Amino acid sequence: MIVLDTHAVVWATLQKRKLGRKTKALLDRWWVGGRVAISAMSFWEIALLLSRRRLALPAPLLEWRSQLLAAGLIELPVDGAIGIRARELSGLPDDPADRLIVATALNYGAALVTADARLLAWKHLLERHDAGT
Repeated sequence: MIVLDTHAVVWATLQKRKLGRKTKALLDRWWVGGRVAISAMSFWEIALLLSRRRLALPAPLLEWRSQLLAAGLIELPVDGAIGIRARELSGLPDDPADRLIVATALNYGAALVTADARLLAWKHLLERHDAGT
């Protein structure tokens, strides 16, 4: 399974030109197999971006979310164990959303798709794919 960072799900669904060729191929293969996921935390981040007018969606957020889930995207919940793990991760920036998304990927044994240089450079065994390549 792969977990998309917030910007990666936006790129994959709304701004495909930002995704790298390898990432597009990865998503095509894994989406068909029902192995592409998003942390529930990312929907919170997207709601913030909308409220700050830094993102526009083709439909209201709840409707857009439903469309993605109906198309096969898996939403992974954030629970207490993930919250605790997120705080305990060493070497990560203090951004709570990034920490929760990384902890979600770790909790589910998934790889992370991100273009965030800080997450890509993080010294950890978490498998990562650079969304820009």
